[in-house]
Amino acid sequence: MSEPASETIRLTIDGVEVAVPKGTTVLKAAETAGIVVPHYCYHPGIPTRPAQCRMCLVEIEGQPKLQPSCVMTAGDGMNVVTQSEAAREARRSVIEFLLLNHPVDCPICDAAGQCMLQDYAYETGQLESRFQEAKLVLGRDRIADDILYFADRCILCTRCVRFMRDVAGDEALIVAQRGHKAYIDTFPGKDLDNEFRGNIVDVCPVGALVHEDFLFKARAWDMDSAPGVCPGCSNGCNIEIGAKENQVVRIKPRYNAEVNSYWMCDYGRKHLVMANRGARIDLPLIRRNGELEAVHWGEALTWLSERMPEGDGVAVVSPFESTESIAAFRALLARIGISGGGYRLARGDEAQLAGFPKLKLRAERAPNATAAELFGFREVVSLPSIAAGATVIVAGDRLDDLPADFAGDAGFFAYLGSHLSEAARNADVILPITTFLEMEGTFINHEGRLQRFRQALVPPGVARPAWMVIRRLLSLLGDGADVLEAEAAFERAATETPGLAGIAWSAIGPKGVLVRTDGAAAPSAR
Repeated sequence: MSEPASETIRLTIDGVEVAVPKGTTVLKAAETAGIVVPHYCYHPGIPTRPAQCRMCLVEIEGQPKLQPSCVMTAGDGMNVVTQSEAAREARRSVIEFLLLNHPVDCPICDAAGQCMLQDYAYETGQLESRFQEAKLVLGRDRIADDILYFADRCILCTRCVRFMRDVAGDEALIVAQRGHKAYIDTFPGKDLDNEFRGNIVDVCPVGALVHEDFLFKARAWDMDSAPGVCPGCSNGCNIEIGAKENQVVRIKPRYNAEVNSYWMCDYGRKHLVMANRGARIDLPLIRRNGELEAVHWGEALTWLSERMPEGDGVAVVSPFESTESIAAFRALLARIGISGGGYRLARGDEAQLAGFPKLKLRAERAPNATAAELFGFREVVSLPSIAAGATVIVAGDRLDDLPADFAGDAGFFAYLGSHLSEAARNADVILPITTFLEMEGTFINHEGRLQRFRQALVPPGVARPAWMVIRRLLSLLGDGADVLEAEAAFERAATETPGLAGIAWSAIGPKGVLVRTDGAAAPSAR
């Protein structure tokens, strides 16, 4: 049976008639009409709303005084005015109060350009203070291993306290002292070591909480931003990647109600920031007279197509490769006669976000093992010993934990990778491929949700996406045409497995698309 439709009420906000489900707050109703009501303590992902910042006060016809719109339930026939003189004066008073002891840190504050206090003070025109006395100085503190707290900048909205208590289920933070001496601190005798603690920096509306590794690195206008999918585990959290000078400097969660809501874990943040560090392969290399020699792409692929052995061998793919790259690799193996193939998957402890159980730091520490399985690869604990004369082809796996003599006796060893480990140096041909940060593509998470990510960085040298390199190689081998765009690579992949049949690139919206192993896409997930 279908669920009964929720009752709808109608109200007027700033002269605009709005229809919303019964139980909606006035603030949310205003948002549906495109009307922004200033606020600090309210956050859509935190269930508790203390209405303590008093910034969202609005005038409601028939009410004797201003009402906080974040907790006031919209009523049928209600007439709301968000920009009345009384409401504007109340906000100006709040801003002036907050700025009494607030330091003039904007030029050096990491929240500059994205600070709600800065925005509202500018909007209300309160760029000068009537306060002539000395400001109260509270200093800064390290409240976690990687998070700094600037008490002078704090406006005590308590978002951080309420996130830890009501979403993370960890009462690690408190408001210490009272009045103008109040500040945020850890509970006595308790450490802030929760796996999701980094989200308190994301919810802070000002620059009071800062990730130490982002301190003084960049400003909002310095960074290029791209939507991505976290590669830290198989949950597939949606993220926003901030890059400066072709380096990842900041990771923030991106809202997806079906995957991670407004949150992400700290493991994913740290893993992603370090993803492109280290020496990179930026030119194709082929072995001549026992030495690796740099060549251009045309020569490398022609050389490989002429020497690629046919018959069974050992094939390894990385679960960090995109779905399009894994599909192309499977097509290459089928072309040269290698059956099977494996992938290695690191595992770790799980951690669940109490307030949003769908979000877990999952045991599988890779984003695309589901796609590897979909295309016929199977997880292996360790790589098999390489027999003398065997064919070995590796795509994406860094091999950095293997001995330096790995595949040293192989008859032919081809390596497609982004980083050159000692084991990879034994290859007969080395082709530079991009990491997921340097390309566009898709991942399939643990529940089978296909999600797109965008290019955030420029690849080094002449590195190219694995799907582009492999499809070009297949073209030289007489199997299909070149593929130059991610959309075409996905469409080719969709024709090569029932699991993706019928899914169009354009249909992979912000929430992603659920895929099933029988080949159908879940229409409700579009």
